[in-house]
Amino acid sequence: MKKFLFVALAIFTLLIITACSATTENSNKTANKQAASSESAASESPKILRGPNITLVAEKGTQKLSNGVTVPVWTFNGSAPGPEIHVQKGQKVRVTLKNELSAPVSIHWHGYPVPNKMDGIPGVTQNAVAPGKSFTYEFVADKAGTYWYHSHQDSVNQVDRGLYGAFIVEDPKEKYDKDYTLMLDEWVTDKNQINSQIKAMTPAGQSNKNNGDSGMGSMPGMDMGGSDQGSSNSGGSSGMNMDNMDNSSSDSGNSNVMNMPGNMMADNMSMYDLYTINGKSGSLVKPLTVKKGDNVRLRFINAGYLPHNIHIHGHNIKVIATDGQPINNPQAVKNQVISIAPGERYDVAFTADNPGKWYIEDHGTAKGTNGMKALIDYEGSKATTDQPNASTQLPAINFADYGSKTKPEFTLNQKYDVTYTMNLNAGMNNNGMIYTINGKTFPNTDPIKVKTGDRVKVKLVNRDHMNNHPMHLHGHFFQVLSKNGKPVNGSPIYKDTLNVKPGETYEVAFLADNPGNWLFHCHDLHHANAGMITEVQYTDFHSSYVPSSSSNNKPE
Repeated sequence: MKKFLFVALAIFTLLIITACSATTENSNKTANKQAASSESAASESPKILRGPNITLVAEKGTQKLSNGVTVPVWTFNGSAPGPEIHVQKGQKVRVTLKNELSAPVSIHWHGYPVPNKMDGIPGVTQNAVAPGKSFTYEFVADKAGTYWYHSHQDSVNQVDRGLYGAFIVEDPKEKYDKDYTLMLDEWVTDKNQINSQIKAMTPAGQSNKNNGDSGMGSMPGMDMGGSDQGSSNSGGSSGMNMDNMDNSSSDSGNSNVMNMPGNMMADNMSMYDLYTINGKSGSLVKPLTVKKGDNVRLRFINAGYLPHNIHIHGHNIKVIATDGQPINNPQAVKNQVISIAPGERYDVAFTADNPGKWYIEDHGTAKGTNGMKALIDYEGSKATTDQPNASTQLPAINFADYGSKTKPEFTLNQKYDVTYTMNLNAGMNNNGMIYTINGKTFPNTDPIKVKTGDRVKVKLVNRDHMNNHPMHLHGHFFQVLSKNGKPVNGSPIYKDTLNVKPGETYEVAFLADNPGNWLFHCHDLHHANAGMITEVQYTDFHSSYVPSSSSNNKPE
């Protein structure tokens, strides 16, 4: 009997072990399938959505940036960048934003002169879209070109985590065989810094923001004294000696502010250690397929916080537009870089007349530079004979003397209704580094007061010896009149974002033809978050918008 019981117990035990093993195996298979599915989802490229009616869902996700590097992201429609939106010139665009995140969001149409109430600036033009809510943006897309969209709520963090995408307004008269968009960005891969940022972005971390915990806006690496200015290495470029030349008043809105005549402390941006094209780095960047004879258009958009020097190998190229605005009769150049600052866009055209595999790459020495590469891949080409040369210093195209002259909208010495000088600098207060306009930080900066029809001239002077300031004007295009006192000699250049390097001075002009209240700020959003913002305010504009104190509006 005991023997029978022992045998029965042994058989029962064996059955249990077998069942458990099967359960474990099935569980592992399920987990592997889920992991494979997750990895596949994380590796998706941005989809192209064609308007005029679009839905964007803000939601959490994960993104495989490079082999071995997958990070948490905040996305539009499940990818970072979000969908590449294409609309036809003249269409009435209707984009519905649905917020499925735990924090409020918005959408700003960067570079596109939408009506003021559609500009997407929490606390200025609308309340941020709360979790579980939606908002519809409507405007007529009557200006063809390359633009982009991004959240303008807590933008220093939300854009950093992936809430952005391309916005292309197509002109049916422009015909290209291949048309590719390349969105440039930089990412932090340190898990502790990422977790700290996400915590500060969500409701549980909101209360800590008043105690200095504001995500990437106040990361240790952002304080001062670092050495890595990004791939361009232009943060400390040879600027004029501007010591003791900033005579602006101190910031009345900040206690214990120390204004520096000429800041000598460079941002440390070395935490951005992985660079991407369309959300992918290195071998994961999708090749750009062409065939011999193709007329090719490349649209470069810098969605990051560092400038990038882009070199297109093996071809004569023409830069046909900057910030969506055409350049008159651009000449072909070769082996020169296009320096693309945060917020800027450049469109390039070339004829595919040199079969092979050719690199498009960022030039510089920063750690992440090597990942910012794409291949122009001719159909039928098998071997890669081209070699990267990212560390080689090449001349940058000088857009103050590029293209051919034609009648401009403005001239340097004509009469203007409004003039404004914007001295850009840095300083210190009790919370660390601040970035100032005429010695003040937002919201205490002096606005540019205009009325509809005014011709406005702004002088941008970078008295900060160490840092670039890519200044972005909402709702308008401006014409670049001069650089360092010398008039622009080539094609008239119209932009909405202009990189002012240390020691540089630019004069720009615009027509006040879009009534509203519009931000004019640095698009290194760390600088905007620390004060470098002012507004263009129309005195003959009256908004019906009233900010809600419960919306947690935070425009930068």
